[in-house]
Amino acid sequence: MVFGEKMLARWLYSLVFYLATPYLLYRLNARGKLNPAYRERKRERFGLYDRAPLSKSIWIHTVSVGELIAAQPLIEQLLQDYPQIPVVVTTMTPTGSDRVLAAFENRVHHVYLPYDMPDAMVRFLDCFNPLVSVIMETELWPNMIHYSRRRGVPVIVANARMSERSAEGYNKVKFLVRPMLREISVIAAQATPDGERFVELGLPSTSLKVTGTVKFDLAIDDTLKQEAADLRKAWGNERPVFVAASTHEGEDAQVLKAFKYIQSTLDNALLVLVPRHPERFDSVALLVNQKGWVLARHSQSDIVTADTSVVLGDTMGELLKLLGASDVAFIGGSLEPVGGHNMLEALAMGTPAITGPHVINFQVVADLLTELDVLSTVTTPLGLGQTALSMLQDTVCREKLAAKGLQVVDENRGAMGRLLNIIRGYLPDNLSG
Repeated sequence: MVFGEKMLARWLYSLVFYLATPYLLYRLNARGKLNPAYRERKRERFGLYDRAPLSKSIWIHTVSVGELIAAQPLIEQLLQDYPQIPVVVTTMTPTGSDRVLAAFENRVHHVYLPYDMPDAMVRFLDCFNPLVSVIMETELWPNMIHYSRRRGVPVIVANARMSERSAEGYNKVKFLVRPMLREISVIAAQATPDGERFVELGLPSTSLKVTGTVKFDLAIDDTLKQEAADLRKAWGNERPVFVAASTHEGEDAQVLKAFKYIQSTLDNALLVLVPRHPERFDSVALLVNQKGWVLARHSQSDIVTADTSVVLGDTMGELLKLLGASDVAFIGGSLEPVGGHNMLEALAMGTPAITGPHVINFQVVADLLTELDVLSTVTTPLGLGQTALSMLQDTVCREKLAAKGLQVVDENRGAMGRLLNIIRGYLPDNLSG
């Protein structure tokens, strides 16, 4: 592709983005009906800020909650190693924003990532002046990457993954993707197959590093473990507790079918149901009530009594605690074709995990865990109910699974250190603390 064709591809892409601006604003307002936070801070979406520019910064981009959780140990280490350099954390969603503020308060600078328009990205870069850009996983935007590199800002894609399905999608717009990949300094891939797909799409092989997944480096402190233990005591240590984490539209009803099967044998079992998106909390609560179960909403500190069958995990940033307070976990986004969520969070909290068949977002991790016999896969609500019931009834087997899961997580740590070494290579030595 000649230089002119590269410019034309990105120019046409940018034009489409500008023409779509009315739709983007409409979409924000529409989503704001369910979550008012989408209607706030719209200026940030266009790179407009009421603040003084920073002289330099380290920029970490996380799409939403899952990527932010994965990035937290990295951010903490950068704050410790470079105390004099501001750290800027961008997200795309209000839930991700809430998580940043809850985790770091005023220790980092936080704004929404602007829409991928040239002028918006230039304003963002002018305001925050990053020394390096670290993009978590697969949030690749042509203008973000182009204008970063044009300013001499190295772009690192951390914990990068590329499924076969995603690669097929990117290949359809290879004329746009190929020049974008050639402007990336390093892609730190989770596994060799991910890296190979990036290279096939146009990434220079010299820009590829295989570091493993940082999700194994999830930090679990003693305070969190104690909070989980206290919560479990409040629910009743003697009760079997089954948690369905990060469920999506269509999955809640399937989980409730599975729970009905569990309760046919264990009538005192407790279900902790945690919808993925806060705008769905009320509709899921209504669904539970319609099924005739007594519901306690975690956000309202409802007391869980012997009559309570379902706890609705309708708070943000507490999933790890809810996982740790449960006996068995189902990881959502996997019975519906969403792609799955992070099953390592359950294992790191000492809770055996079950997943559905749709785990493309965590395929490498799921394959490893399955091979090591620490992850169960089901395909139907009945299968979920049967598998969860078997685990809930067999304490010895469940404890062995929990111990083995913790061992697997510990043995596969280290990706964070390898990633940090890459980032440090792009920061001046005299800036470290």
